[in-house]
Amino acid sequence: MNLHEYQAKQVLKKFGLPVLNGYLCYTPGEAEAAADLLGGGVCVVKAQVHAGGRGKAGGVKVAKSPSEARAHAEKILGMTLVTPQTGAEGKLVRKVYVEAGCNIAKEYYLSILMDRANRCVSIIASTEGGMEIEEVAHNTPEKILNVRIDPKVGLQSFQAATLAIALGIPVEGRKSFCEVVKGLYRSFVGSDLGLLEVNPLVLTKDNTFVVLDAKVALEDNAAFRQPEIHAMLDYDEQDPRDLRAQKFGLNYVGLDGNIGCLVNGAGLAMATMDIIKSFGGEPANFLDVGGGATKENVTEAFRILLSDPKVKGILVNIFGGIMKCDVIATGVIEAAKEVGLKVPLVVRLQGTNVDLGRKMLAESGLAITPADTMDDAAKKIVALAK
Repeated sequence: MNLHEYQAKQVLKKFGLPVLNGYLCYTPGEAEAAADLLGGGVCVVKAQVHAGGRGKAGGVKVAKSPSEARAHAEKILGMTLVTPQTGAEGKLVRKVYVEAGCNIAKEYYLSILMDRANRCVSIIASTEGGMEIEEVAHNTPEKILNVRIDPKVGLQSFQAATLAIALGIPVEGRKSFCEVVKGLYRSFVGSDLGLLEVNPLVLTKDNTFVVLDAKVALEDNAAFRQPEIHAMLDYDEQDPRDLRAQKFGLNYVGLDGNIGCLVNGAGLAMATMDIIKSFGGEPANFLDVGGGATKENVTEAFRILLSDPKVKGILVNIFGGIMKCDVIATGVIEAAKEVGLKVPLVVRLQGTNVDLGRKMLAESGLAITPADTMDDAAKKIVALAK
């Protein structure tokens, strides 16, 4: 779950991190008022969307007066911001964050993330703040530093100090840098984050550090431990299918293919997507209904699949352990009748009550293609979807 910049700074501020004053605004008039409240001097008007590269796309503007802040807000609000992270369709800007100006001496990049390959937390840092880290990694990889933190002991003071020296932080600013890095690590762990990116982390002319921009992603599996952060979910930034899936306890991720997948169990879902690919097809989604799904869950899952206009065929692949095949069959039949199924449907059932489930599908009067094995199911749905 991603947060907007203004939300990320609310989280970081609770951990004592230095962030500038700012106000969330929905209209140009509010932006002008915010600039006045910030003292009427230099401020920055920032589009609030879940995407990086906002500045290059025209979503971040410096204003020298409240009237200029209003003018910038008029242009940014309502615009479709297109960045490498949004794709060609872009994202509609519904709100802006008006923030106080900063006396910048030097910009740095710093992020904290889960390093699953090395079973640790990694701090990634670079002197090339303000730039897209992908470009830095491609063009000057030697400028990227990686500090691995053992989660059992946490970030040590010597690691923060060593990083400060490696980045060439002036002696006068090293204490502030170390305090900020430690605070960022505390917020990362304490808020159950999957990613915390500060770009740029700014050294001011007073030799103190300020978090000038922040990107925060909450680890979805820990959302139940962070109700205050989870309450910040912006529905306007979510795929409507994802929201519907969450409400019914379904694990759904939309993809770009044309074969809808309905599977129970994450491992089986991944294997189903792989086997569709191996036979020349393209999965339209990852959808795991879980081991304890009800008839209602299955019906809603079907609705979500069929709401995707790209879907030209559906593969239902169920191994009935806790989940019974007849429950799946009931959900498939009811959903197909309710939505008026108009695309090919292949169903492969194995496990508990499989004979009853297959019998129900065969007697449903619907155009359902049965399959006995995963290979058989994948071959049939790829052929039918074409």
